Amino acid sequence: MMPHDLPPWHTIYQQAQRWLKAGCFEAIVHDLRAMLRLASGREATPTAAIFDARTMQSTPESGGRAGYDGHKRKKGSKVHLAVDTLGHLLALHATPANEQQRAQVAQLAEAVQEVTGESVEVGFVDQGYTGEAAAEAAQEHGIRLEVVKLPEAKRGFVLLPRRWVVERSFAWMSRFRRLARDYERLQTTLVGMHYIAFVCLMLRQAAPLLTQNA
Repeated sequence: MMPHDLPPWHTIYQQAQRWLKAGCFEAIVHDLRAMLRLASGREATPTAAIFDARTMQSTPESGGRAGYDGHKRKKGSKVHLAVDTLGHLLALHATPANEQQRAQVAQLAEAVQEVTGESVEVGFVDQGYTGEAAAEAAQEHGIRLEVVKLPEAKRGFVLLPRRWVVERSFAWMSRFRRLARDYERLQTTLVGMHYIAFVCLMLRQAAPLLTQNA
């Protein structure tokens, strides 16, 4: 379904895979995040992160590596990610949907500290990350997990402190049709598509800054 004025789809696919494997889009995301943080009056590297995951419905292309998420009652892939307090991507990886969120803390925390130079001190999470194992896994990488809970008495929709930021990031990603479901045969391509989406989002936020400096 490529537009007719572009090269054949397999040519574009091969080049995109080269860029994904080289980490080009990850590097762009990290540079843009630092620039946007500085522009908002913050340090280039964050000291806090928010961890969460979203389950993406599988398709015939991705069904072979899909798992069943009993909580969401959905078969597909689970994307685990960490964002800073502005909602900008720090780290991300994907698993089958049946994988527990708390079991991914170690890998996510390690990736966060790698891209931030071990500057993150606290990670805000929901109740899906409770337990000593998750807390210890994060602590091994110098991150203290803080579980943000719902108020005991609530009525209607309630924004959770800190946690709403990552939910907004999920909403941003859901606006990309390629990320509405898991259409990818390769798990690495699914991860790469998220980085591409964040490049588009962050470039849009950075555009006014570039205009002001022009």
